[in-house]
Amino acid sequence: MWAGGGGLLPRRPFRRQKESVAKERCTVRLLCASVVAALAGVIALPQEAARQAPAGALIFAVDPTQSAVEWTLGSTLHAVHGTFALKTGNLQFDPSKGTASGEVVVDASSGRSGNDGRDRKMHKDVLESARFGEIIFRPDRITGKLELQGDSALQVHGTFLLHGNGHELTVPAEANLSGDHWSASAKFSIPFIEWGLKNPSTWLLKVDHSVSIELELKGTIQAQVAQ
Repeated sequence: MWAGGGGLLPRRPFRRQKESVAKERCTVRLLCASVVAALAGVIALPQEAARQAPAGALIFAVDPTQSAVEWTLGSTLHAVHGTFALKTGNLQFDPSKGTASGEVVVDASSGRSGNDGRDRKMHKDVLESARFGEIIFRPDRITGKLELQGDSALQVHGTFLLHGNGHELTVPAEANLSGDHWSASAKFSIPFIEWGLKNPSTWLLKVDHSVSIELELKGTIQAQVAQ
């Protein structure tokens, strides 16, 4: 605009307005970029682990190829030793709350003792593995401090599903965490006669009413969901 004296008026107000608009546009661009980056980070999270585990939980994947289940049944003549094959396993532990979830699944039909006749009787008359194909342990809480590195002594409480029925069981376990790998061992007894399974004893051979189990688990730590 022209001033009355023929000179130009200062255009500073317009310049300041343009600078303010430019700053606002820059701020909007930065906010948009931040939102996009945040969304990308959320999408990149391991979705399955986030759905299955509570905040603060450690997720343990069991490797069946490196794990083992051995059993021993005493009798009046001799002790019978055998094995089962682990089918699958995935466990979640929250050390801060002492809670647990997941399951360890054993293939009931994989039971072997080294004697074909004895094994047929075990599967047909005792386990009825054609009908009850899985033996499952589902933990719900742990007692003891789980060390994030090194050895830990724990008591794992949960439900043991055998022959179609669930039974409360507390398993003493020794665990070791090393980097993203873990291992655990446990020894416990299953009172299978008390739990309703058929007694395989004969007039000549009397077996114990409980079977001893030795469990060795190994696997990887898949994720840790922070609180």
